[in-house]
Amino acid sequence: MLSFVIILSFLAFASGCDTVECIQEVLLSLNKDLLRSLDTQDGLPNPSVHLALRLSDYHNLGKENEHLVKLKTHLHNDIQNSLSNNKPVTGRLALYIMALKSSCYDLVTATFTVNEAKDTLLTNLKRQMELEKEHILFTHRPLTNYFQYSLGVLALCVSGIRVNNHVSNKLIKAVEHRAFKNFDMHAMAGMALQCVKDSGSHVHSAELDSALIKIKQTILASARVDGHFGNEFSTGLAVQALLAMGDNPGDYARSLDAIRTTARSNTYHNPMAISQILPALQHKSYLTLKTKECLNEDNTLLLGPTNPVVVLPSDSKVDVNIEVVTSNGAHIVYSLDVPKGSSLLEALELLNSQNAGFTFETETSLWGPFLSTLNGEQARQGDRRYWHLSSDGTALKEGIGDFRIEAPQKITIRNTSY
Repeated sequence: MLSFVIILSFLAFASGCDTVECIQEVLLSLNKDLLRSLDTQDGLPNPSVHLALRLSDYHNLGKENEHLVKLKTHLHNDIQNSLSNNKPVTGRLALYIMALKSSCYDLVTATFTVNEAKDTLLTNLKRQMELEKEHILFTHRPLTNYFQYSLGVLALCVSGIRVNNHVSNKLIKAVEHRAFKNFDMHAMAGMALQCVKDSGSHVHSAELDSALIKIKQTILASARVDGHFGNEFSTGLAVQALLAMGDNPGDYARSLDAIRTTARSNTYHNPMAISQILPALQHKSYLTLKTKECLNEDNTLLLGPTNPVVVLPSDSKVDVNIEVVTSNGAHIVYSLDVPKGSSLLEALELLNSQNAGFTFETETSLWGPFLSTLNGEQARQGDRRYWHLSSDGTALKEGIGDFRIEAPQKITIRNTSY
């Protein structure tokens, strides 16, 4: 804890949040927001949220243990169902394993039964990674994507399992061939490959070192003037990766300040976003799991009574054009007025109620609802397609449940492959 206070003091020196007390206030506020989300989250319990709470220096052990029980039942059963139906599950399984490890849970005691064979979580993840590797061999891309692939490598590695060189080599080659489709893949791959390097098990050390250098260069080259890497929602993982790959405060001090400034402006509503920045703000990465011990933990984080937030309907209306572009390039534009401050999801629901020709469906994810079908056309993750969202030509940083419409604009929803 002393070293963390020293780090706080160093960062506060040049920070817009320029006192240790201010930095501590931001940390506790985010920690409490994440803790409160356990009672309000929709769908399955989120292993990433649990992971961030357990990596924190501040705890409410009662609520964390309640969430652990939910993970071991609801999420466990969901993953079991996916495995039984041969559905790709690498990312969720990896995060589930890391969440259990963050609570120092004995991973050997948790099993899945597939085709009447009972195996541990780690054995099932190793099997999933072999399927991912074989898919790359024949199609030049993973069964899921390289973010989930990296999560799988990382979960095995931090759990003390030797990662097959053929599996880690596929990730190294992906870096070399610039196969990553989004910025966050670099950060997760950086943590995964750094863990493999630290384990000393990889036989091609020169190629591994080269991949790590390229990842670090890519992250540092993405730095914005305000200190964020990529965007506000990518900076947490980027800082975690830099922390994992080499503890040089000069690489990320301004980025931590940028995260705190953004947090104080109440930008981070989504629990998934908070779960990625909270470890970074406490100078930790997912590699911290390797040495995590659940001893003498602080248990002083209390949630006082909160005043219910009453959101009154806005009298102010905003003109919005919503353009839908299908996979063959056909497009149609809808016009409507929405209450100022509406989420994009609320705008789509309003459009659906006003226009019989417009329909949409959503699926759940750790980030909240995402579009799967518009006007009968699908763009599902399993088909390597998604609905790309942009406003006046600029890609949205948030999903349909988080993006708020504050001014007139044209929102384009385009069926896109990856």
